[in-house]
Amino acid sequence: MTDRRIGIAAVATFAALVTWIALTGDALAKRARPAPPVEATAPREAGEPIMAIVSIKSQQVTLYDADGWILRAPVSTGTSGRETPAGVFAILEKRKDHRSSMYDDAWMPNMQRITWNGVALHGGPLPGYAASHGCVRMPYGFAENLFDRTRIGMRVIVSPNDAAPVDIAHPALLTPDPAAIAAVPTRAVTLSREAEDATKAADDARKAAKAAAREIAPLKATLRGFERAKARADAELTRADRLLAGAKTDEAKARAEALQQNAAQQAGEAAARLATATADAEAKRALADATRDAAKAAEAKKADTAKAALDAKLAQEPVSIYISRATQKLYVRRNTHKPAPDGGGEVFDATIEVPVTIRESDRPIGTHVFTAMAKSDAGLRWSAVTIDGPDDAREALDRVTIPPEVLDRIGPTALPRSSIVISDEPLSAETNYRTEFVAVLSHQPQGGFITRKPTPNVVVADRDDHWDGGFGSFFFPRAPEPQPQPRNPRQQRGGRGYPQPMQQQGWQPGWQPSW
Repeated sequence: MTDRRIGIAAVATFAALVTWIALTGDALAKRARPAPPVEATAPREAGEPIMAIVSIKSQQVTLYDADGWILRAPVSTGTSGRETPAGVFAILEKRKDHRSSMYDDAWMPNMQRITWNGVALHGGPLPGYAASHGCVRMPYGFAENLFDRTRIGMRVIVSPNDAAPVDIAHPALLTPDPAAIAAVPTRAVTLSREAEDATKAADDARKAAKAAAREIAPLKATLRGFERAKARADAELTRADRLLAGAKTDEAKARAEALQQNAAQQAGEAAARLATATADAEAKRALADATRDAAKAAEAKKADTAKAALDAKLAQEPVSIYISRATQKLYVRRNTHKPAPDGGGEVFDATIEVPVTIRESDRPIGTHVFTAMAKSDAGLRWSAVTIDGPDDAREALDRVTIPPEVLDRIGPTALPRSSIVISDEPLSAETNYRTEFVAVLSHQPQGGFITRKPTPNVVVADRDDHWDGGFGSFFFPRAPEPQPQPRNPRQQRGGRGYPQPMQQQGWQPGWQPSW
C-alpha cells in the first residue's frame, strides 16, 4: 500500500513538473517573443525626413531626420512568393489617391512609388504579417501624415533585418567647401546666361554656315558652263589657225586672219571669265569652310557652356553616388526637378559614370548606405546603414578609391541629404532616367517583381532637342545601360519562381506604369 501511494505521488509529482515546465516554457517563449511594432512619434520637434528604413524581419518602417528617428509604424510587406525586394530605393512619384491597374482597381491611398514597375509605400490593411503583393503597406493615417512630409528623391532602404543609421566619419566621405557652396548661386546664374548666349551664337553660326553652303551649291554648275564656253572658244581659235595655215590666196588669208583674231579675242574673254569665276568660287568655298568651322566651334562652346551651366545648377542639389563592386563603376545621380516629358516622375541627371578602384575586388563588400545628415563644423555629419555583407561600413569605405576628378567636381558643393552607396550589386535594370538608384539584394527573395513587367528604358532628348533651354541633351549621354540584376540564387535551387533578369526595352512615348 505504501509503495502504491509512493508510486501515485511520484506520478503526480512528475505530471506537475511537466505542467510547470510547459507553462514556464510558454511564458518564457511569450516573454522572448518581440512585441509587435506600434505607431510611435519621437518626443521632440521633428525635421524633414531624410530616409525611411523598412525592416522586413520586424515588419516595421522607421523615418529619420537629421537628429534621429521621428516616426515609426508597423507595415505589411510582400507575402511569400511576392516578397518586397530588399535593397536601396528612393521616392520617385507621389499620388494622393491612387488605384491599381494591376490588382482590380485596388485603392492605394497616399502612394509613394519606389520602382516604376510598381513597388510603392502606401496606406493599406495590416493583418500583422507580410501580406501584400510586393508593396509596403502602412497604416492609413500614418501614410497620409508621411505623404505630406516627404519629397521626391528621399532615400528608402528595405532591409531584410533590422537596421538603423549610426554616425560615421571617414576621409572618403565628401567634405564641402563653404566658399564654393556660397559661390554656387551666382555661378549658376552667370553660366546659365553664358549658355544662353552660346546657344544663340551657335544658332547664328549654323544659319551663316547654311547660307554659305547655299551660295556655293550652284558654283560647280556655273564653273562647268564657263569651262564649256572656253573650250568652244579654244576650238574656234584652233579651227581659225588651221584655216590660216591652209589659205592659198591673199583674200583667203585675210579672211582667215580676221577669223583668227576674233577667235583669239573670244578665247581670251572666255579664259578671263573662267578665271574670275574660279577665283570667286574659291573665295566662296573658303568662306563656307570658315563659317562651317565657326559653326563647329560655336556648337562645341555651346556644349561646354551648357555642361558647365548644368553642373552649376545641379551643384545646388544633394548628390547621390553609387559604387558597384559587380560592375567596378561609380555612378552619380542628381535630381533636375524637371518633369519627365512622357509623364510621371522627375528627370535625374546621370552624366557621370566612371570606373572605380575597389581593393580586393573579388571579395564581397556588402551593401552600405552613407548619408549626409546635416552640416557640421567639419563640413557634413554622416551616418551609415549596413543592410548586407561581411564588411562593416568603415572597412567598405577603406576599400574604395573614388576618382579625384569626381571628387573635385562634386565634393566642394556636397550638401546635406547627399549620399554614397557601396554595394556588391549592380544597379537594377529598374534604374532609368527618372529614378535615382535602384539596387536589390540578389540573394534575397524578389517575388514582388514577378507579376510586374520590367520598366522599359526611355531616351528623353537627342542632340538636336534643346528641351529645357538646351540642357535636355546633356541629361543622357548615351552611356551603357545598367547591368541586369542577377537571378535570385533560390531560383536555381528549385525554389519559388523569382523574376528573370530585367532586360532593357525601347520606350514608347506616353508609356505609363501598368499597376
